[in-house]
Amino acid sequence: MILFNKYPGGKKKAATMSYDDGNHTDIRLIKIFDKYGIKGTFHLNSGLMYKDNRISAEDIAEVYKNHEVAAHGVEHATLYNLPNHGVIEEILNDRRELERLTGKIVRGMSYANGVNPPYIAEIAGNCGIEYSRTTRATGKLTLPENFLLWHPTCHHKNCEEITNIFADLTYNSGHLLYIWGHSIEFDSDNNWDLIERVCDRLSACEDVWFATNIEIYDYITASRRVRVSVDNKIVENPTNLDVWFTVGDDTLCVKAGETLYL
Repeated sequence: MILFNKYPGGKKKAATMSYDDGNHTDIRLIKIFDKYGIKGTFHLNSGLMYKDNRISAEDIAEVYKNHEVAAHGVEHATLYNLPNHGVIEEILNDRRELERLTGKIVRGMSYANGVNPPYIAEIAGNCGIEYSRTTRATGKLTLPENFLLWHPTCHHKNCEEITNIFADLTYNSGHLLYIWGHSIEFDSDNNWDLIERVCDRLSACEDVWFATNIEIYDYITASRRVRVSVDNKIVENPTNLDVWFTVGDDTLCVKAGETLYL
């Protein structure tokens, strides 16, 4: 039986971090992430970058160079309170400015002020957004049913117990740990030691792939596009990413654009 339950390099599990608002405390958080080899996605409001506690526009590219920059709305507006054209403007204008600042295409987002109804997700998709995170924590280590309504595993305030559970898992099920929050909360709660402990625990796991939100999206999307013959003897990968999978106890890789005969 062929199972798509592996991540790049044949890793059994994946972990990703997601932080909102672009507060100056992101700088300290990124230093911790970089120290432990953790990858994060940072959701920014391009219209609020000149507030006192925000990272300024001219520093965005340098501060986030090792991580992903994603949208969070120009003015952090609650999207379901806006008319449809206002939703479009809030998303597209944020994308436009963040792309100008980073020189990269912005494909992801998180919803300002939490969960939004499905029609907002549809509008986001029509604005070129390929995934968007909510604040509805599931407590689960599973992949999202809908990437445009991507519910995280937990907020960082409640992450330590489930991180330990995740770290101890040894079987192949493609588990995903998704932690979200606001870096400024570590200042207000005086608990920077929490994220240091979590990153230290995760970095010790040799079977975890650390990725940004968009890297998770791209890999899962690629794995779902791989074609398999009825007799499980031919595996065809039409994507531009290598994809790992298992057959019994064996871990195999079908390289980008290639066909594997088993």
